[in-house]
Amino acid sequence: MNETVSLKWLLARLYEPDLVIVDCRSALGKPGAGREAFEEAHIPGAVHLDLEQDLSGPLAEHGGRHPLPEPARLAEVFGKAGISADKRVVAYDDQGGMMAARLWWLLRYTGHEAVYVTDQGFTAWREAGYPVTKDEPVRIPARYIPALKPEMLASVEDVRQASESGDIVLIDSREPRRYLGEEEPIDAKAGHIPGAVNKFWKHVLDENGRWRSGEEARELFQDIPADKEIIVYCGSGVSACPNVLALRAAGYGNVKLYAGSWSDWISYGDKPIATGDE
Repeated sequence: MNETVSLKWLLARLYEPDLVIVDCRSALGKPGAGREAFEEAHIPGAVHLDLEQDLSGPLAEHGGRHPLPEPARLAEVFGKAGISADKRVVAYDDQGGMMAARLWWLLRYTGHEAVYVTDQGFTAWREAGYPVTKDEPVRIPARYIPALKPEMLASVEDVRQASESGDIVLIDSREPRRYLGEEEPIDAKAGHIPGAVNKFWKHVLDENGRWRSGEEARELFQDIPADKEIIVYCGSGVSACPNVLALRAAGYGNVKLYAGSWSDWISYGDKPIATGDE
């Protein structure tokens, strides 16, 4: 299932009227940095959506550091960006596809089928000599009607049962040291959900920072049974999204996101924590 597109593909279709290009550049811990980068230069015709302001809901006791927005809020955000059912959406960022994949997942979850992530980021676009601009497009608002796909989402109870039963594959997308519990620079507790295996999300990119092909992704996940249900998580539900996309590209059909992820898991005082390798 090909849900990434090359920069050359996008260049050839840059001004097609049914295409909505979304700049998803954001920097974790640096509010406004993505918007500033967008205002400095972006792909012509692109609109900017920010992780914190547009692609996350308000913080609460549970739900993690980047809670899922309510469907009505997503409908508002996507509609203002000019996205409707008859538009193709192409998302890019400069964070290895992490932020763009978050938008990809949110659109897929709310029922939009024609959404893609560029296989490289904005820096690669600019270095290729492709056009950039400071001009912001006049975007005609559209009507976005969410049609939720609950089968794409795992609840904390789903994750608890998966952890206890071992019948469902739990994938932790964070870097190994955080998974092992050796360090935790962001969240209040270190470690991982018991039973989870570690698949650092950046491994879905090759040495040049380009998304791996479906065949390469199959090699990356070759130890994951193809007939198993899979639940993917990370720290807050953002960097897990590249793994979800790559698993789909590799042919895995039953992949869910635990949107609250580790930061939600540890917000419940009764949830077990594992450290070290599984």
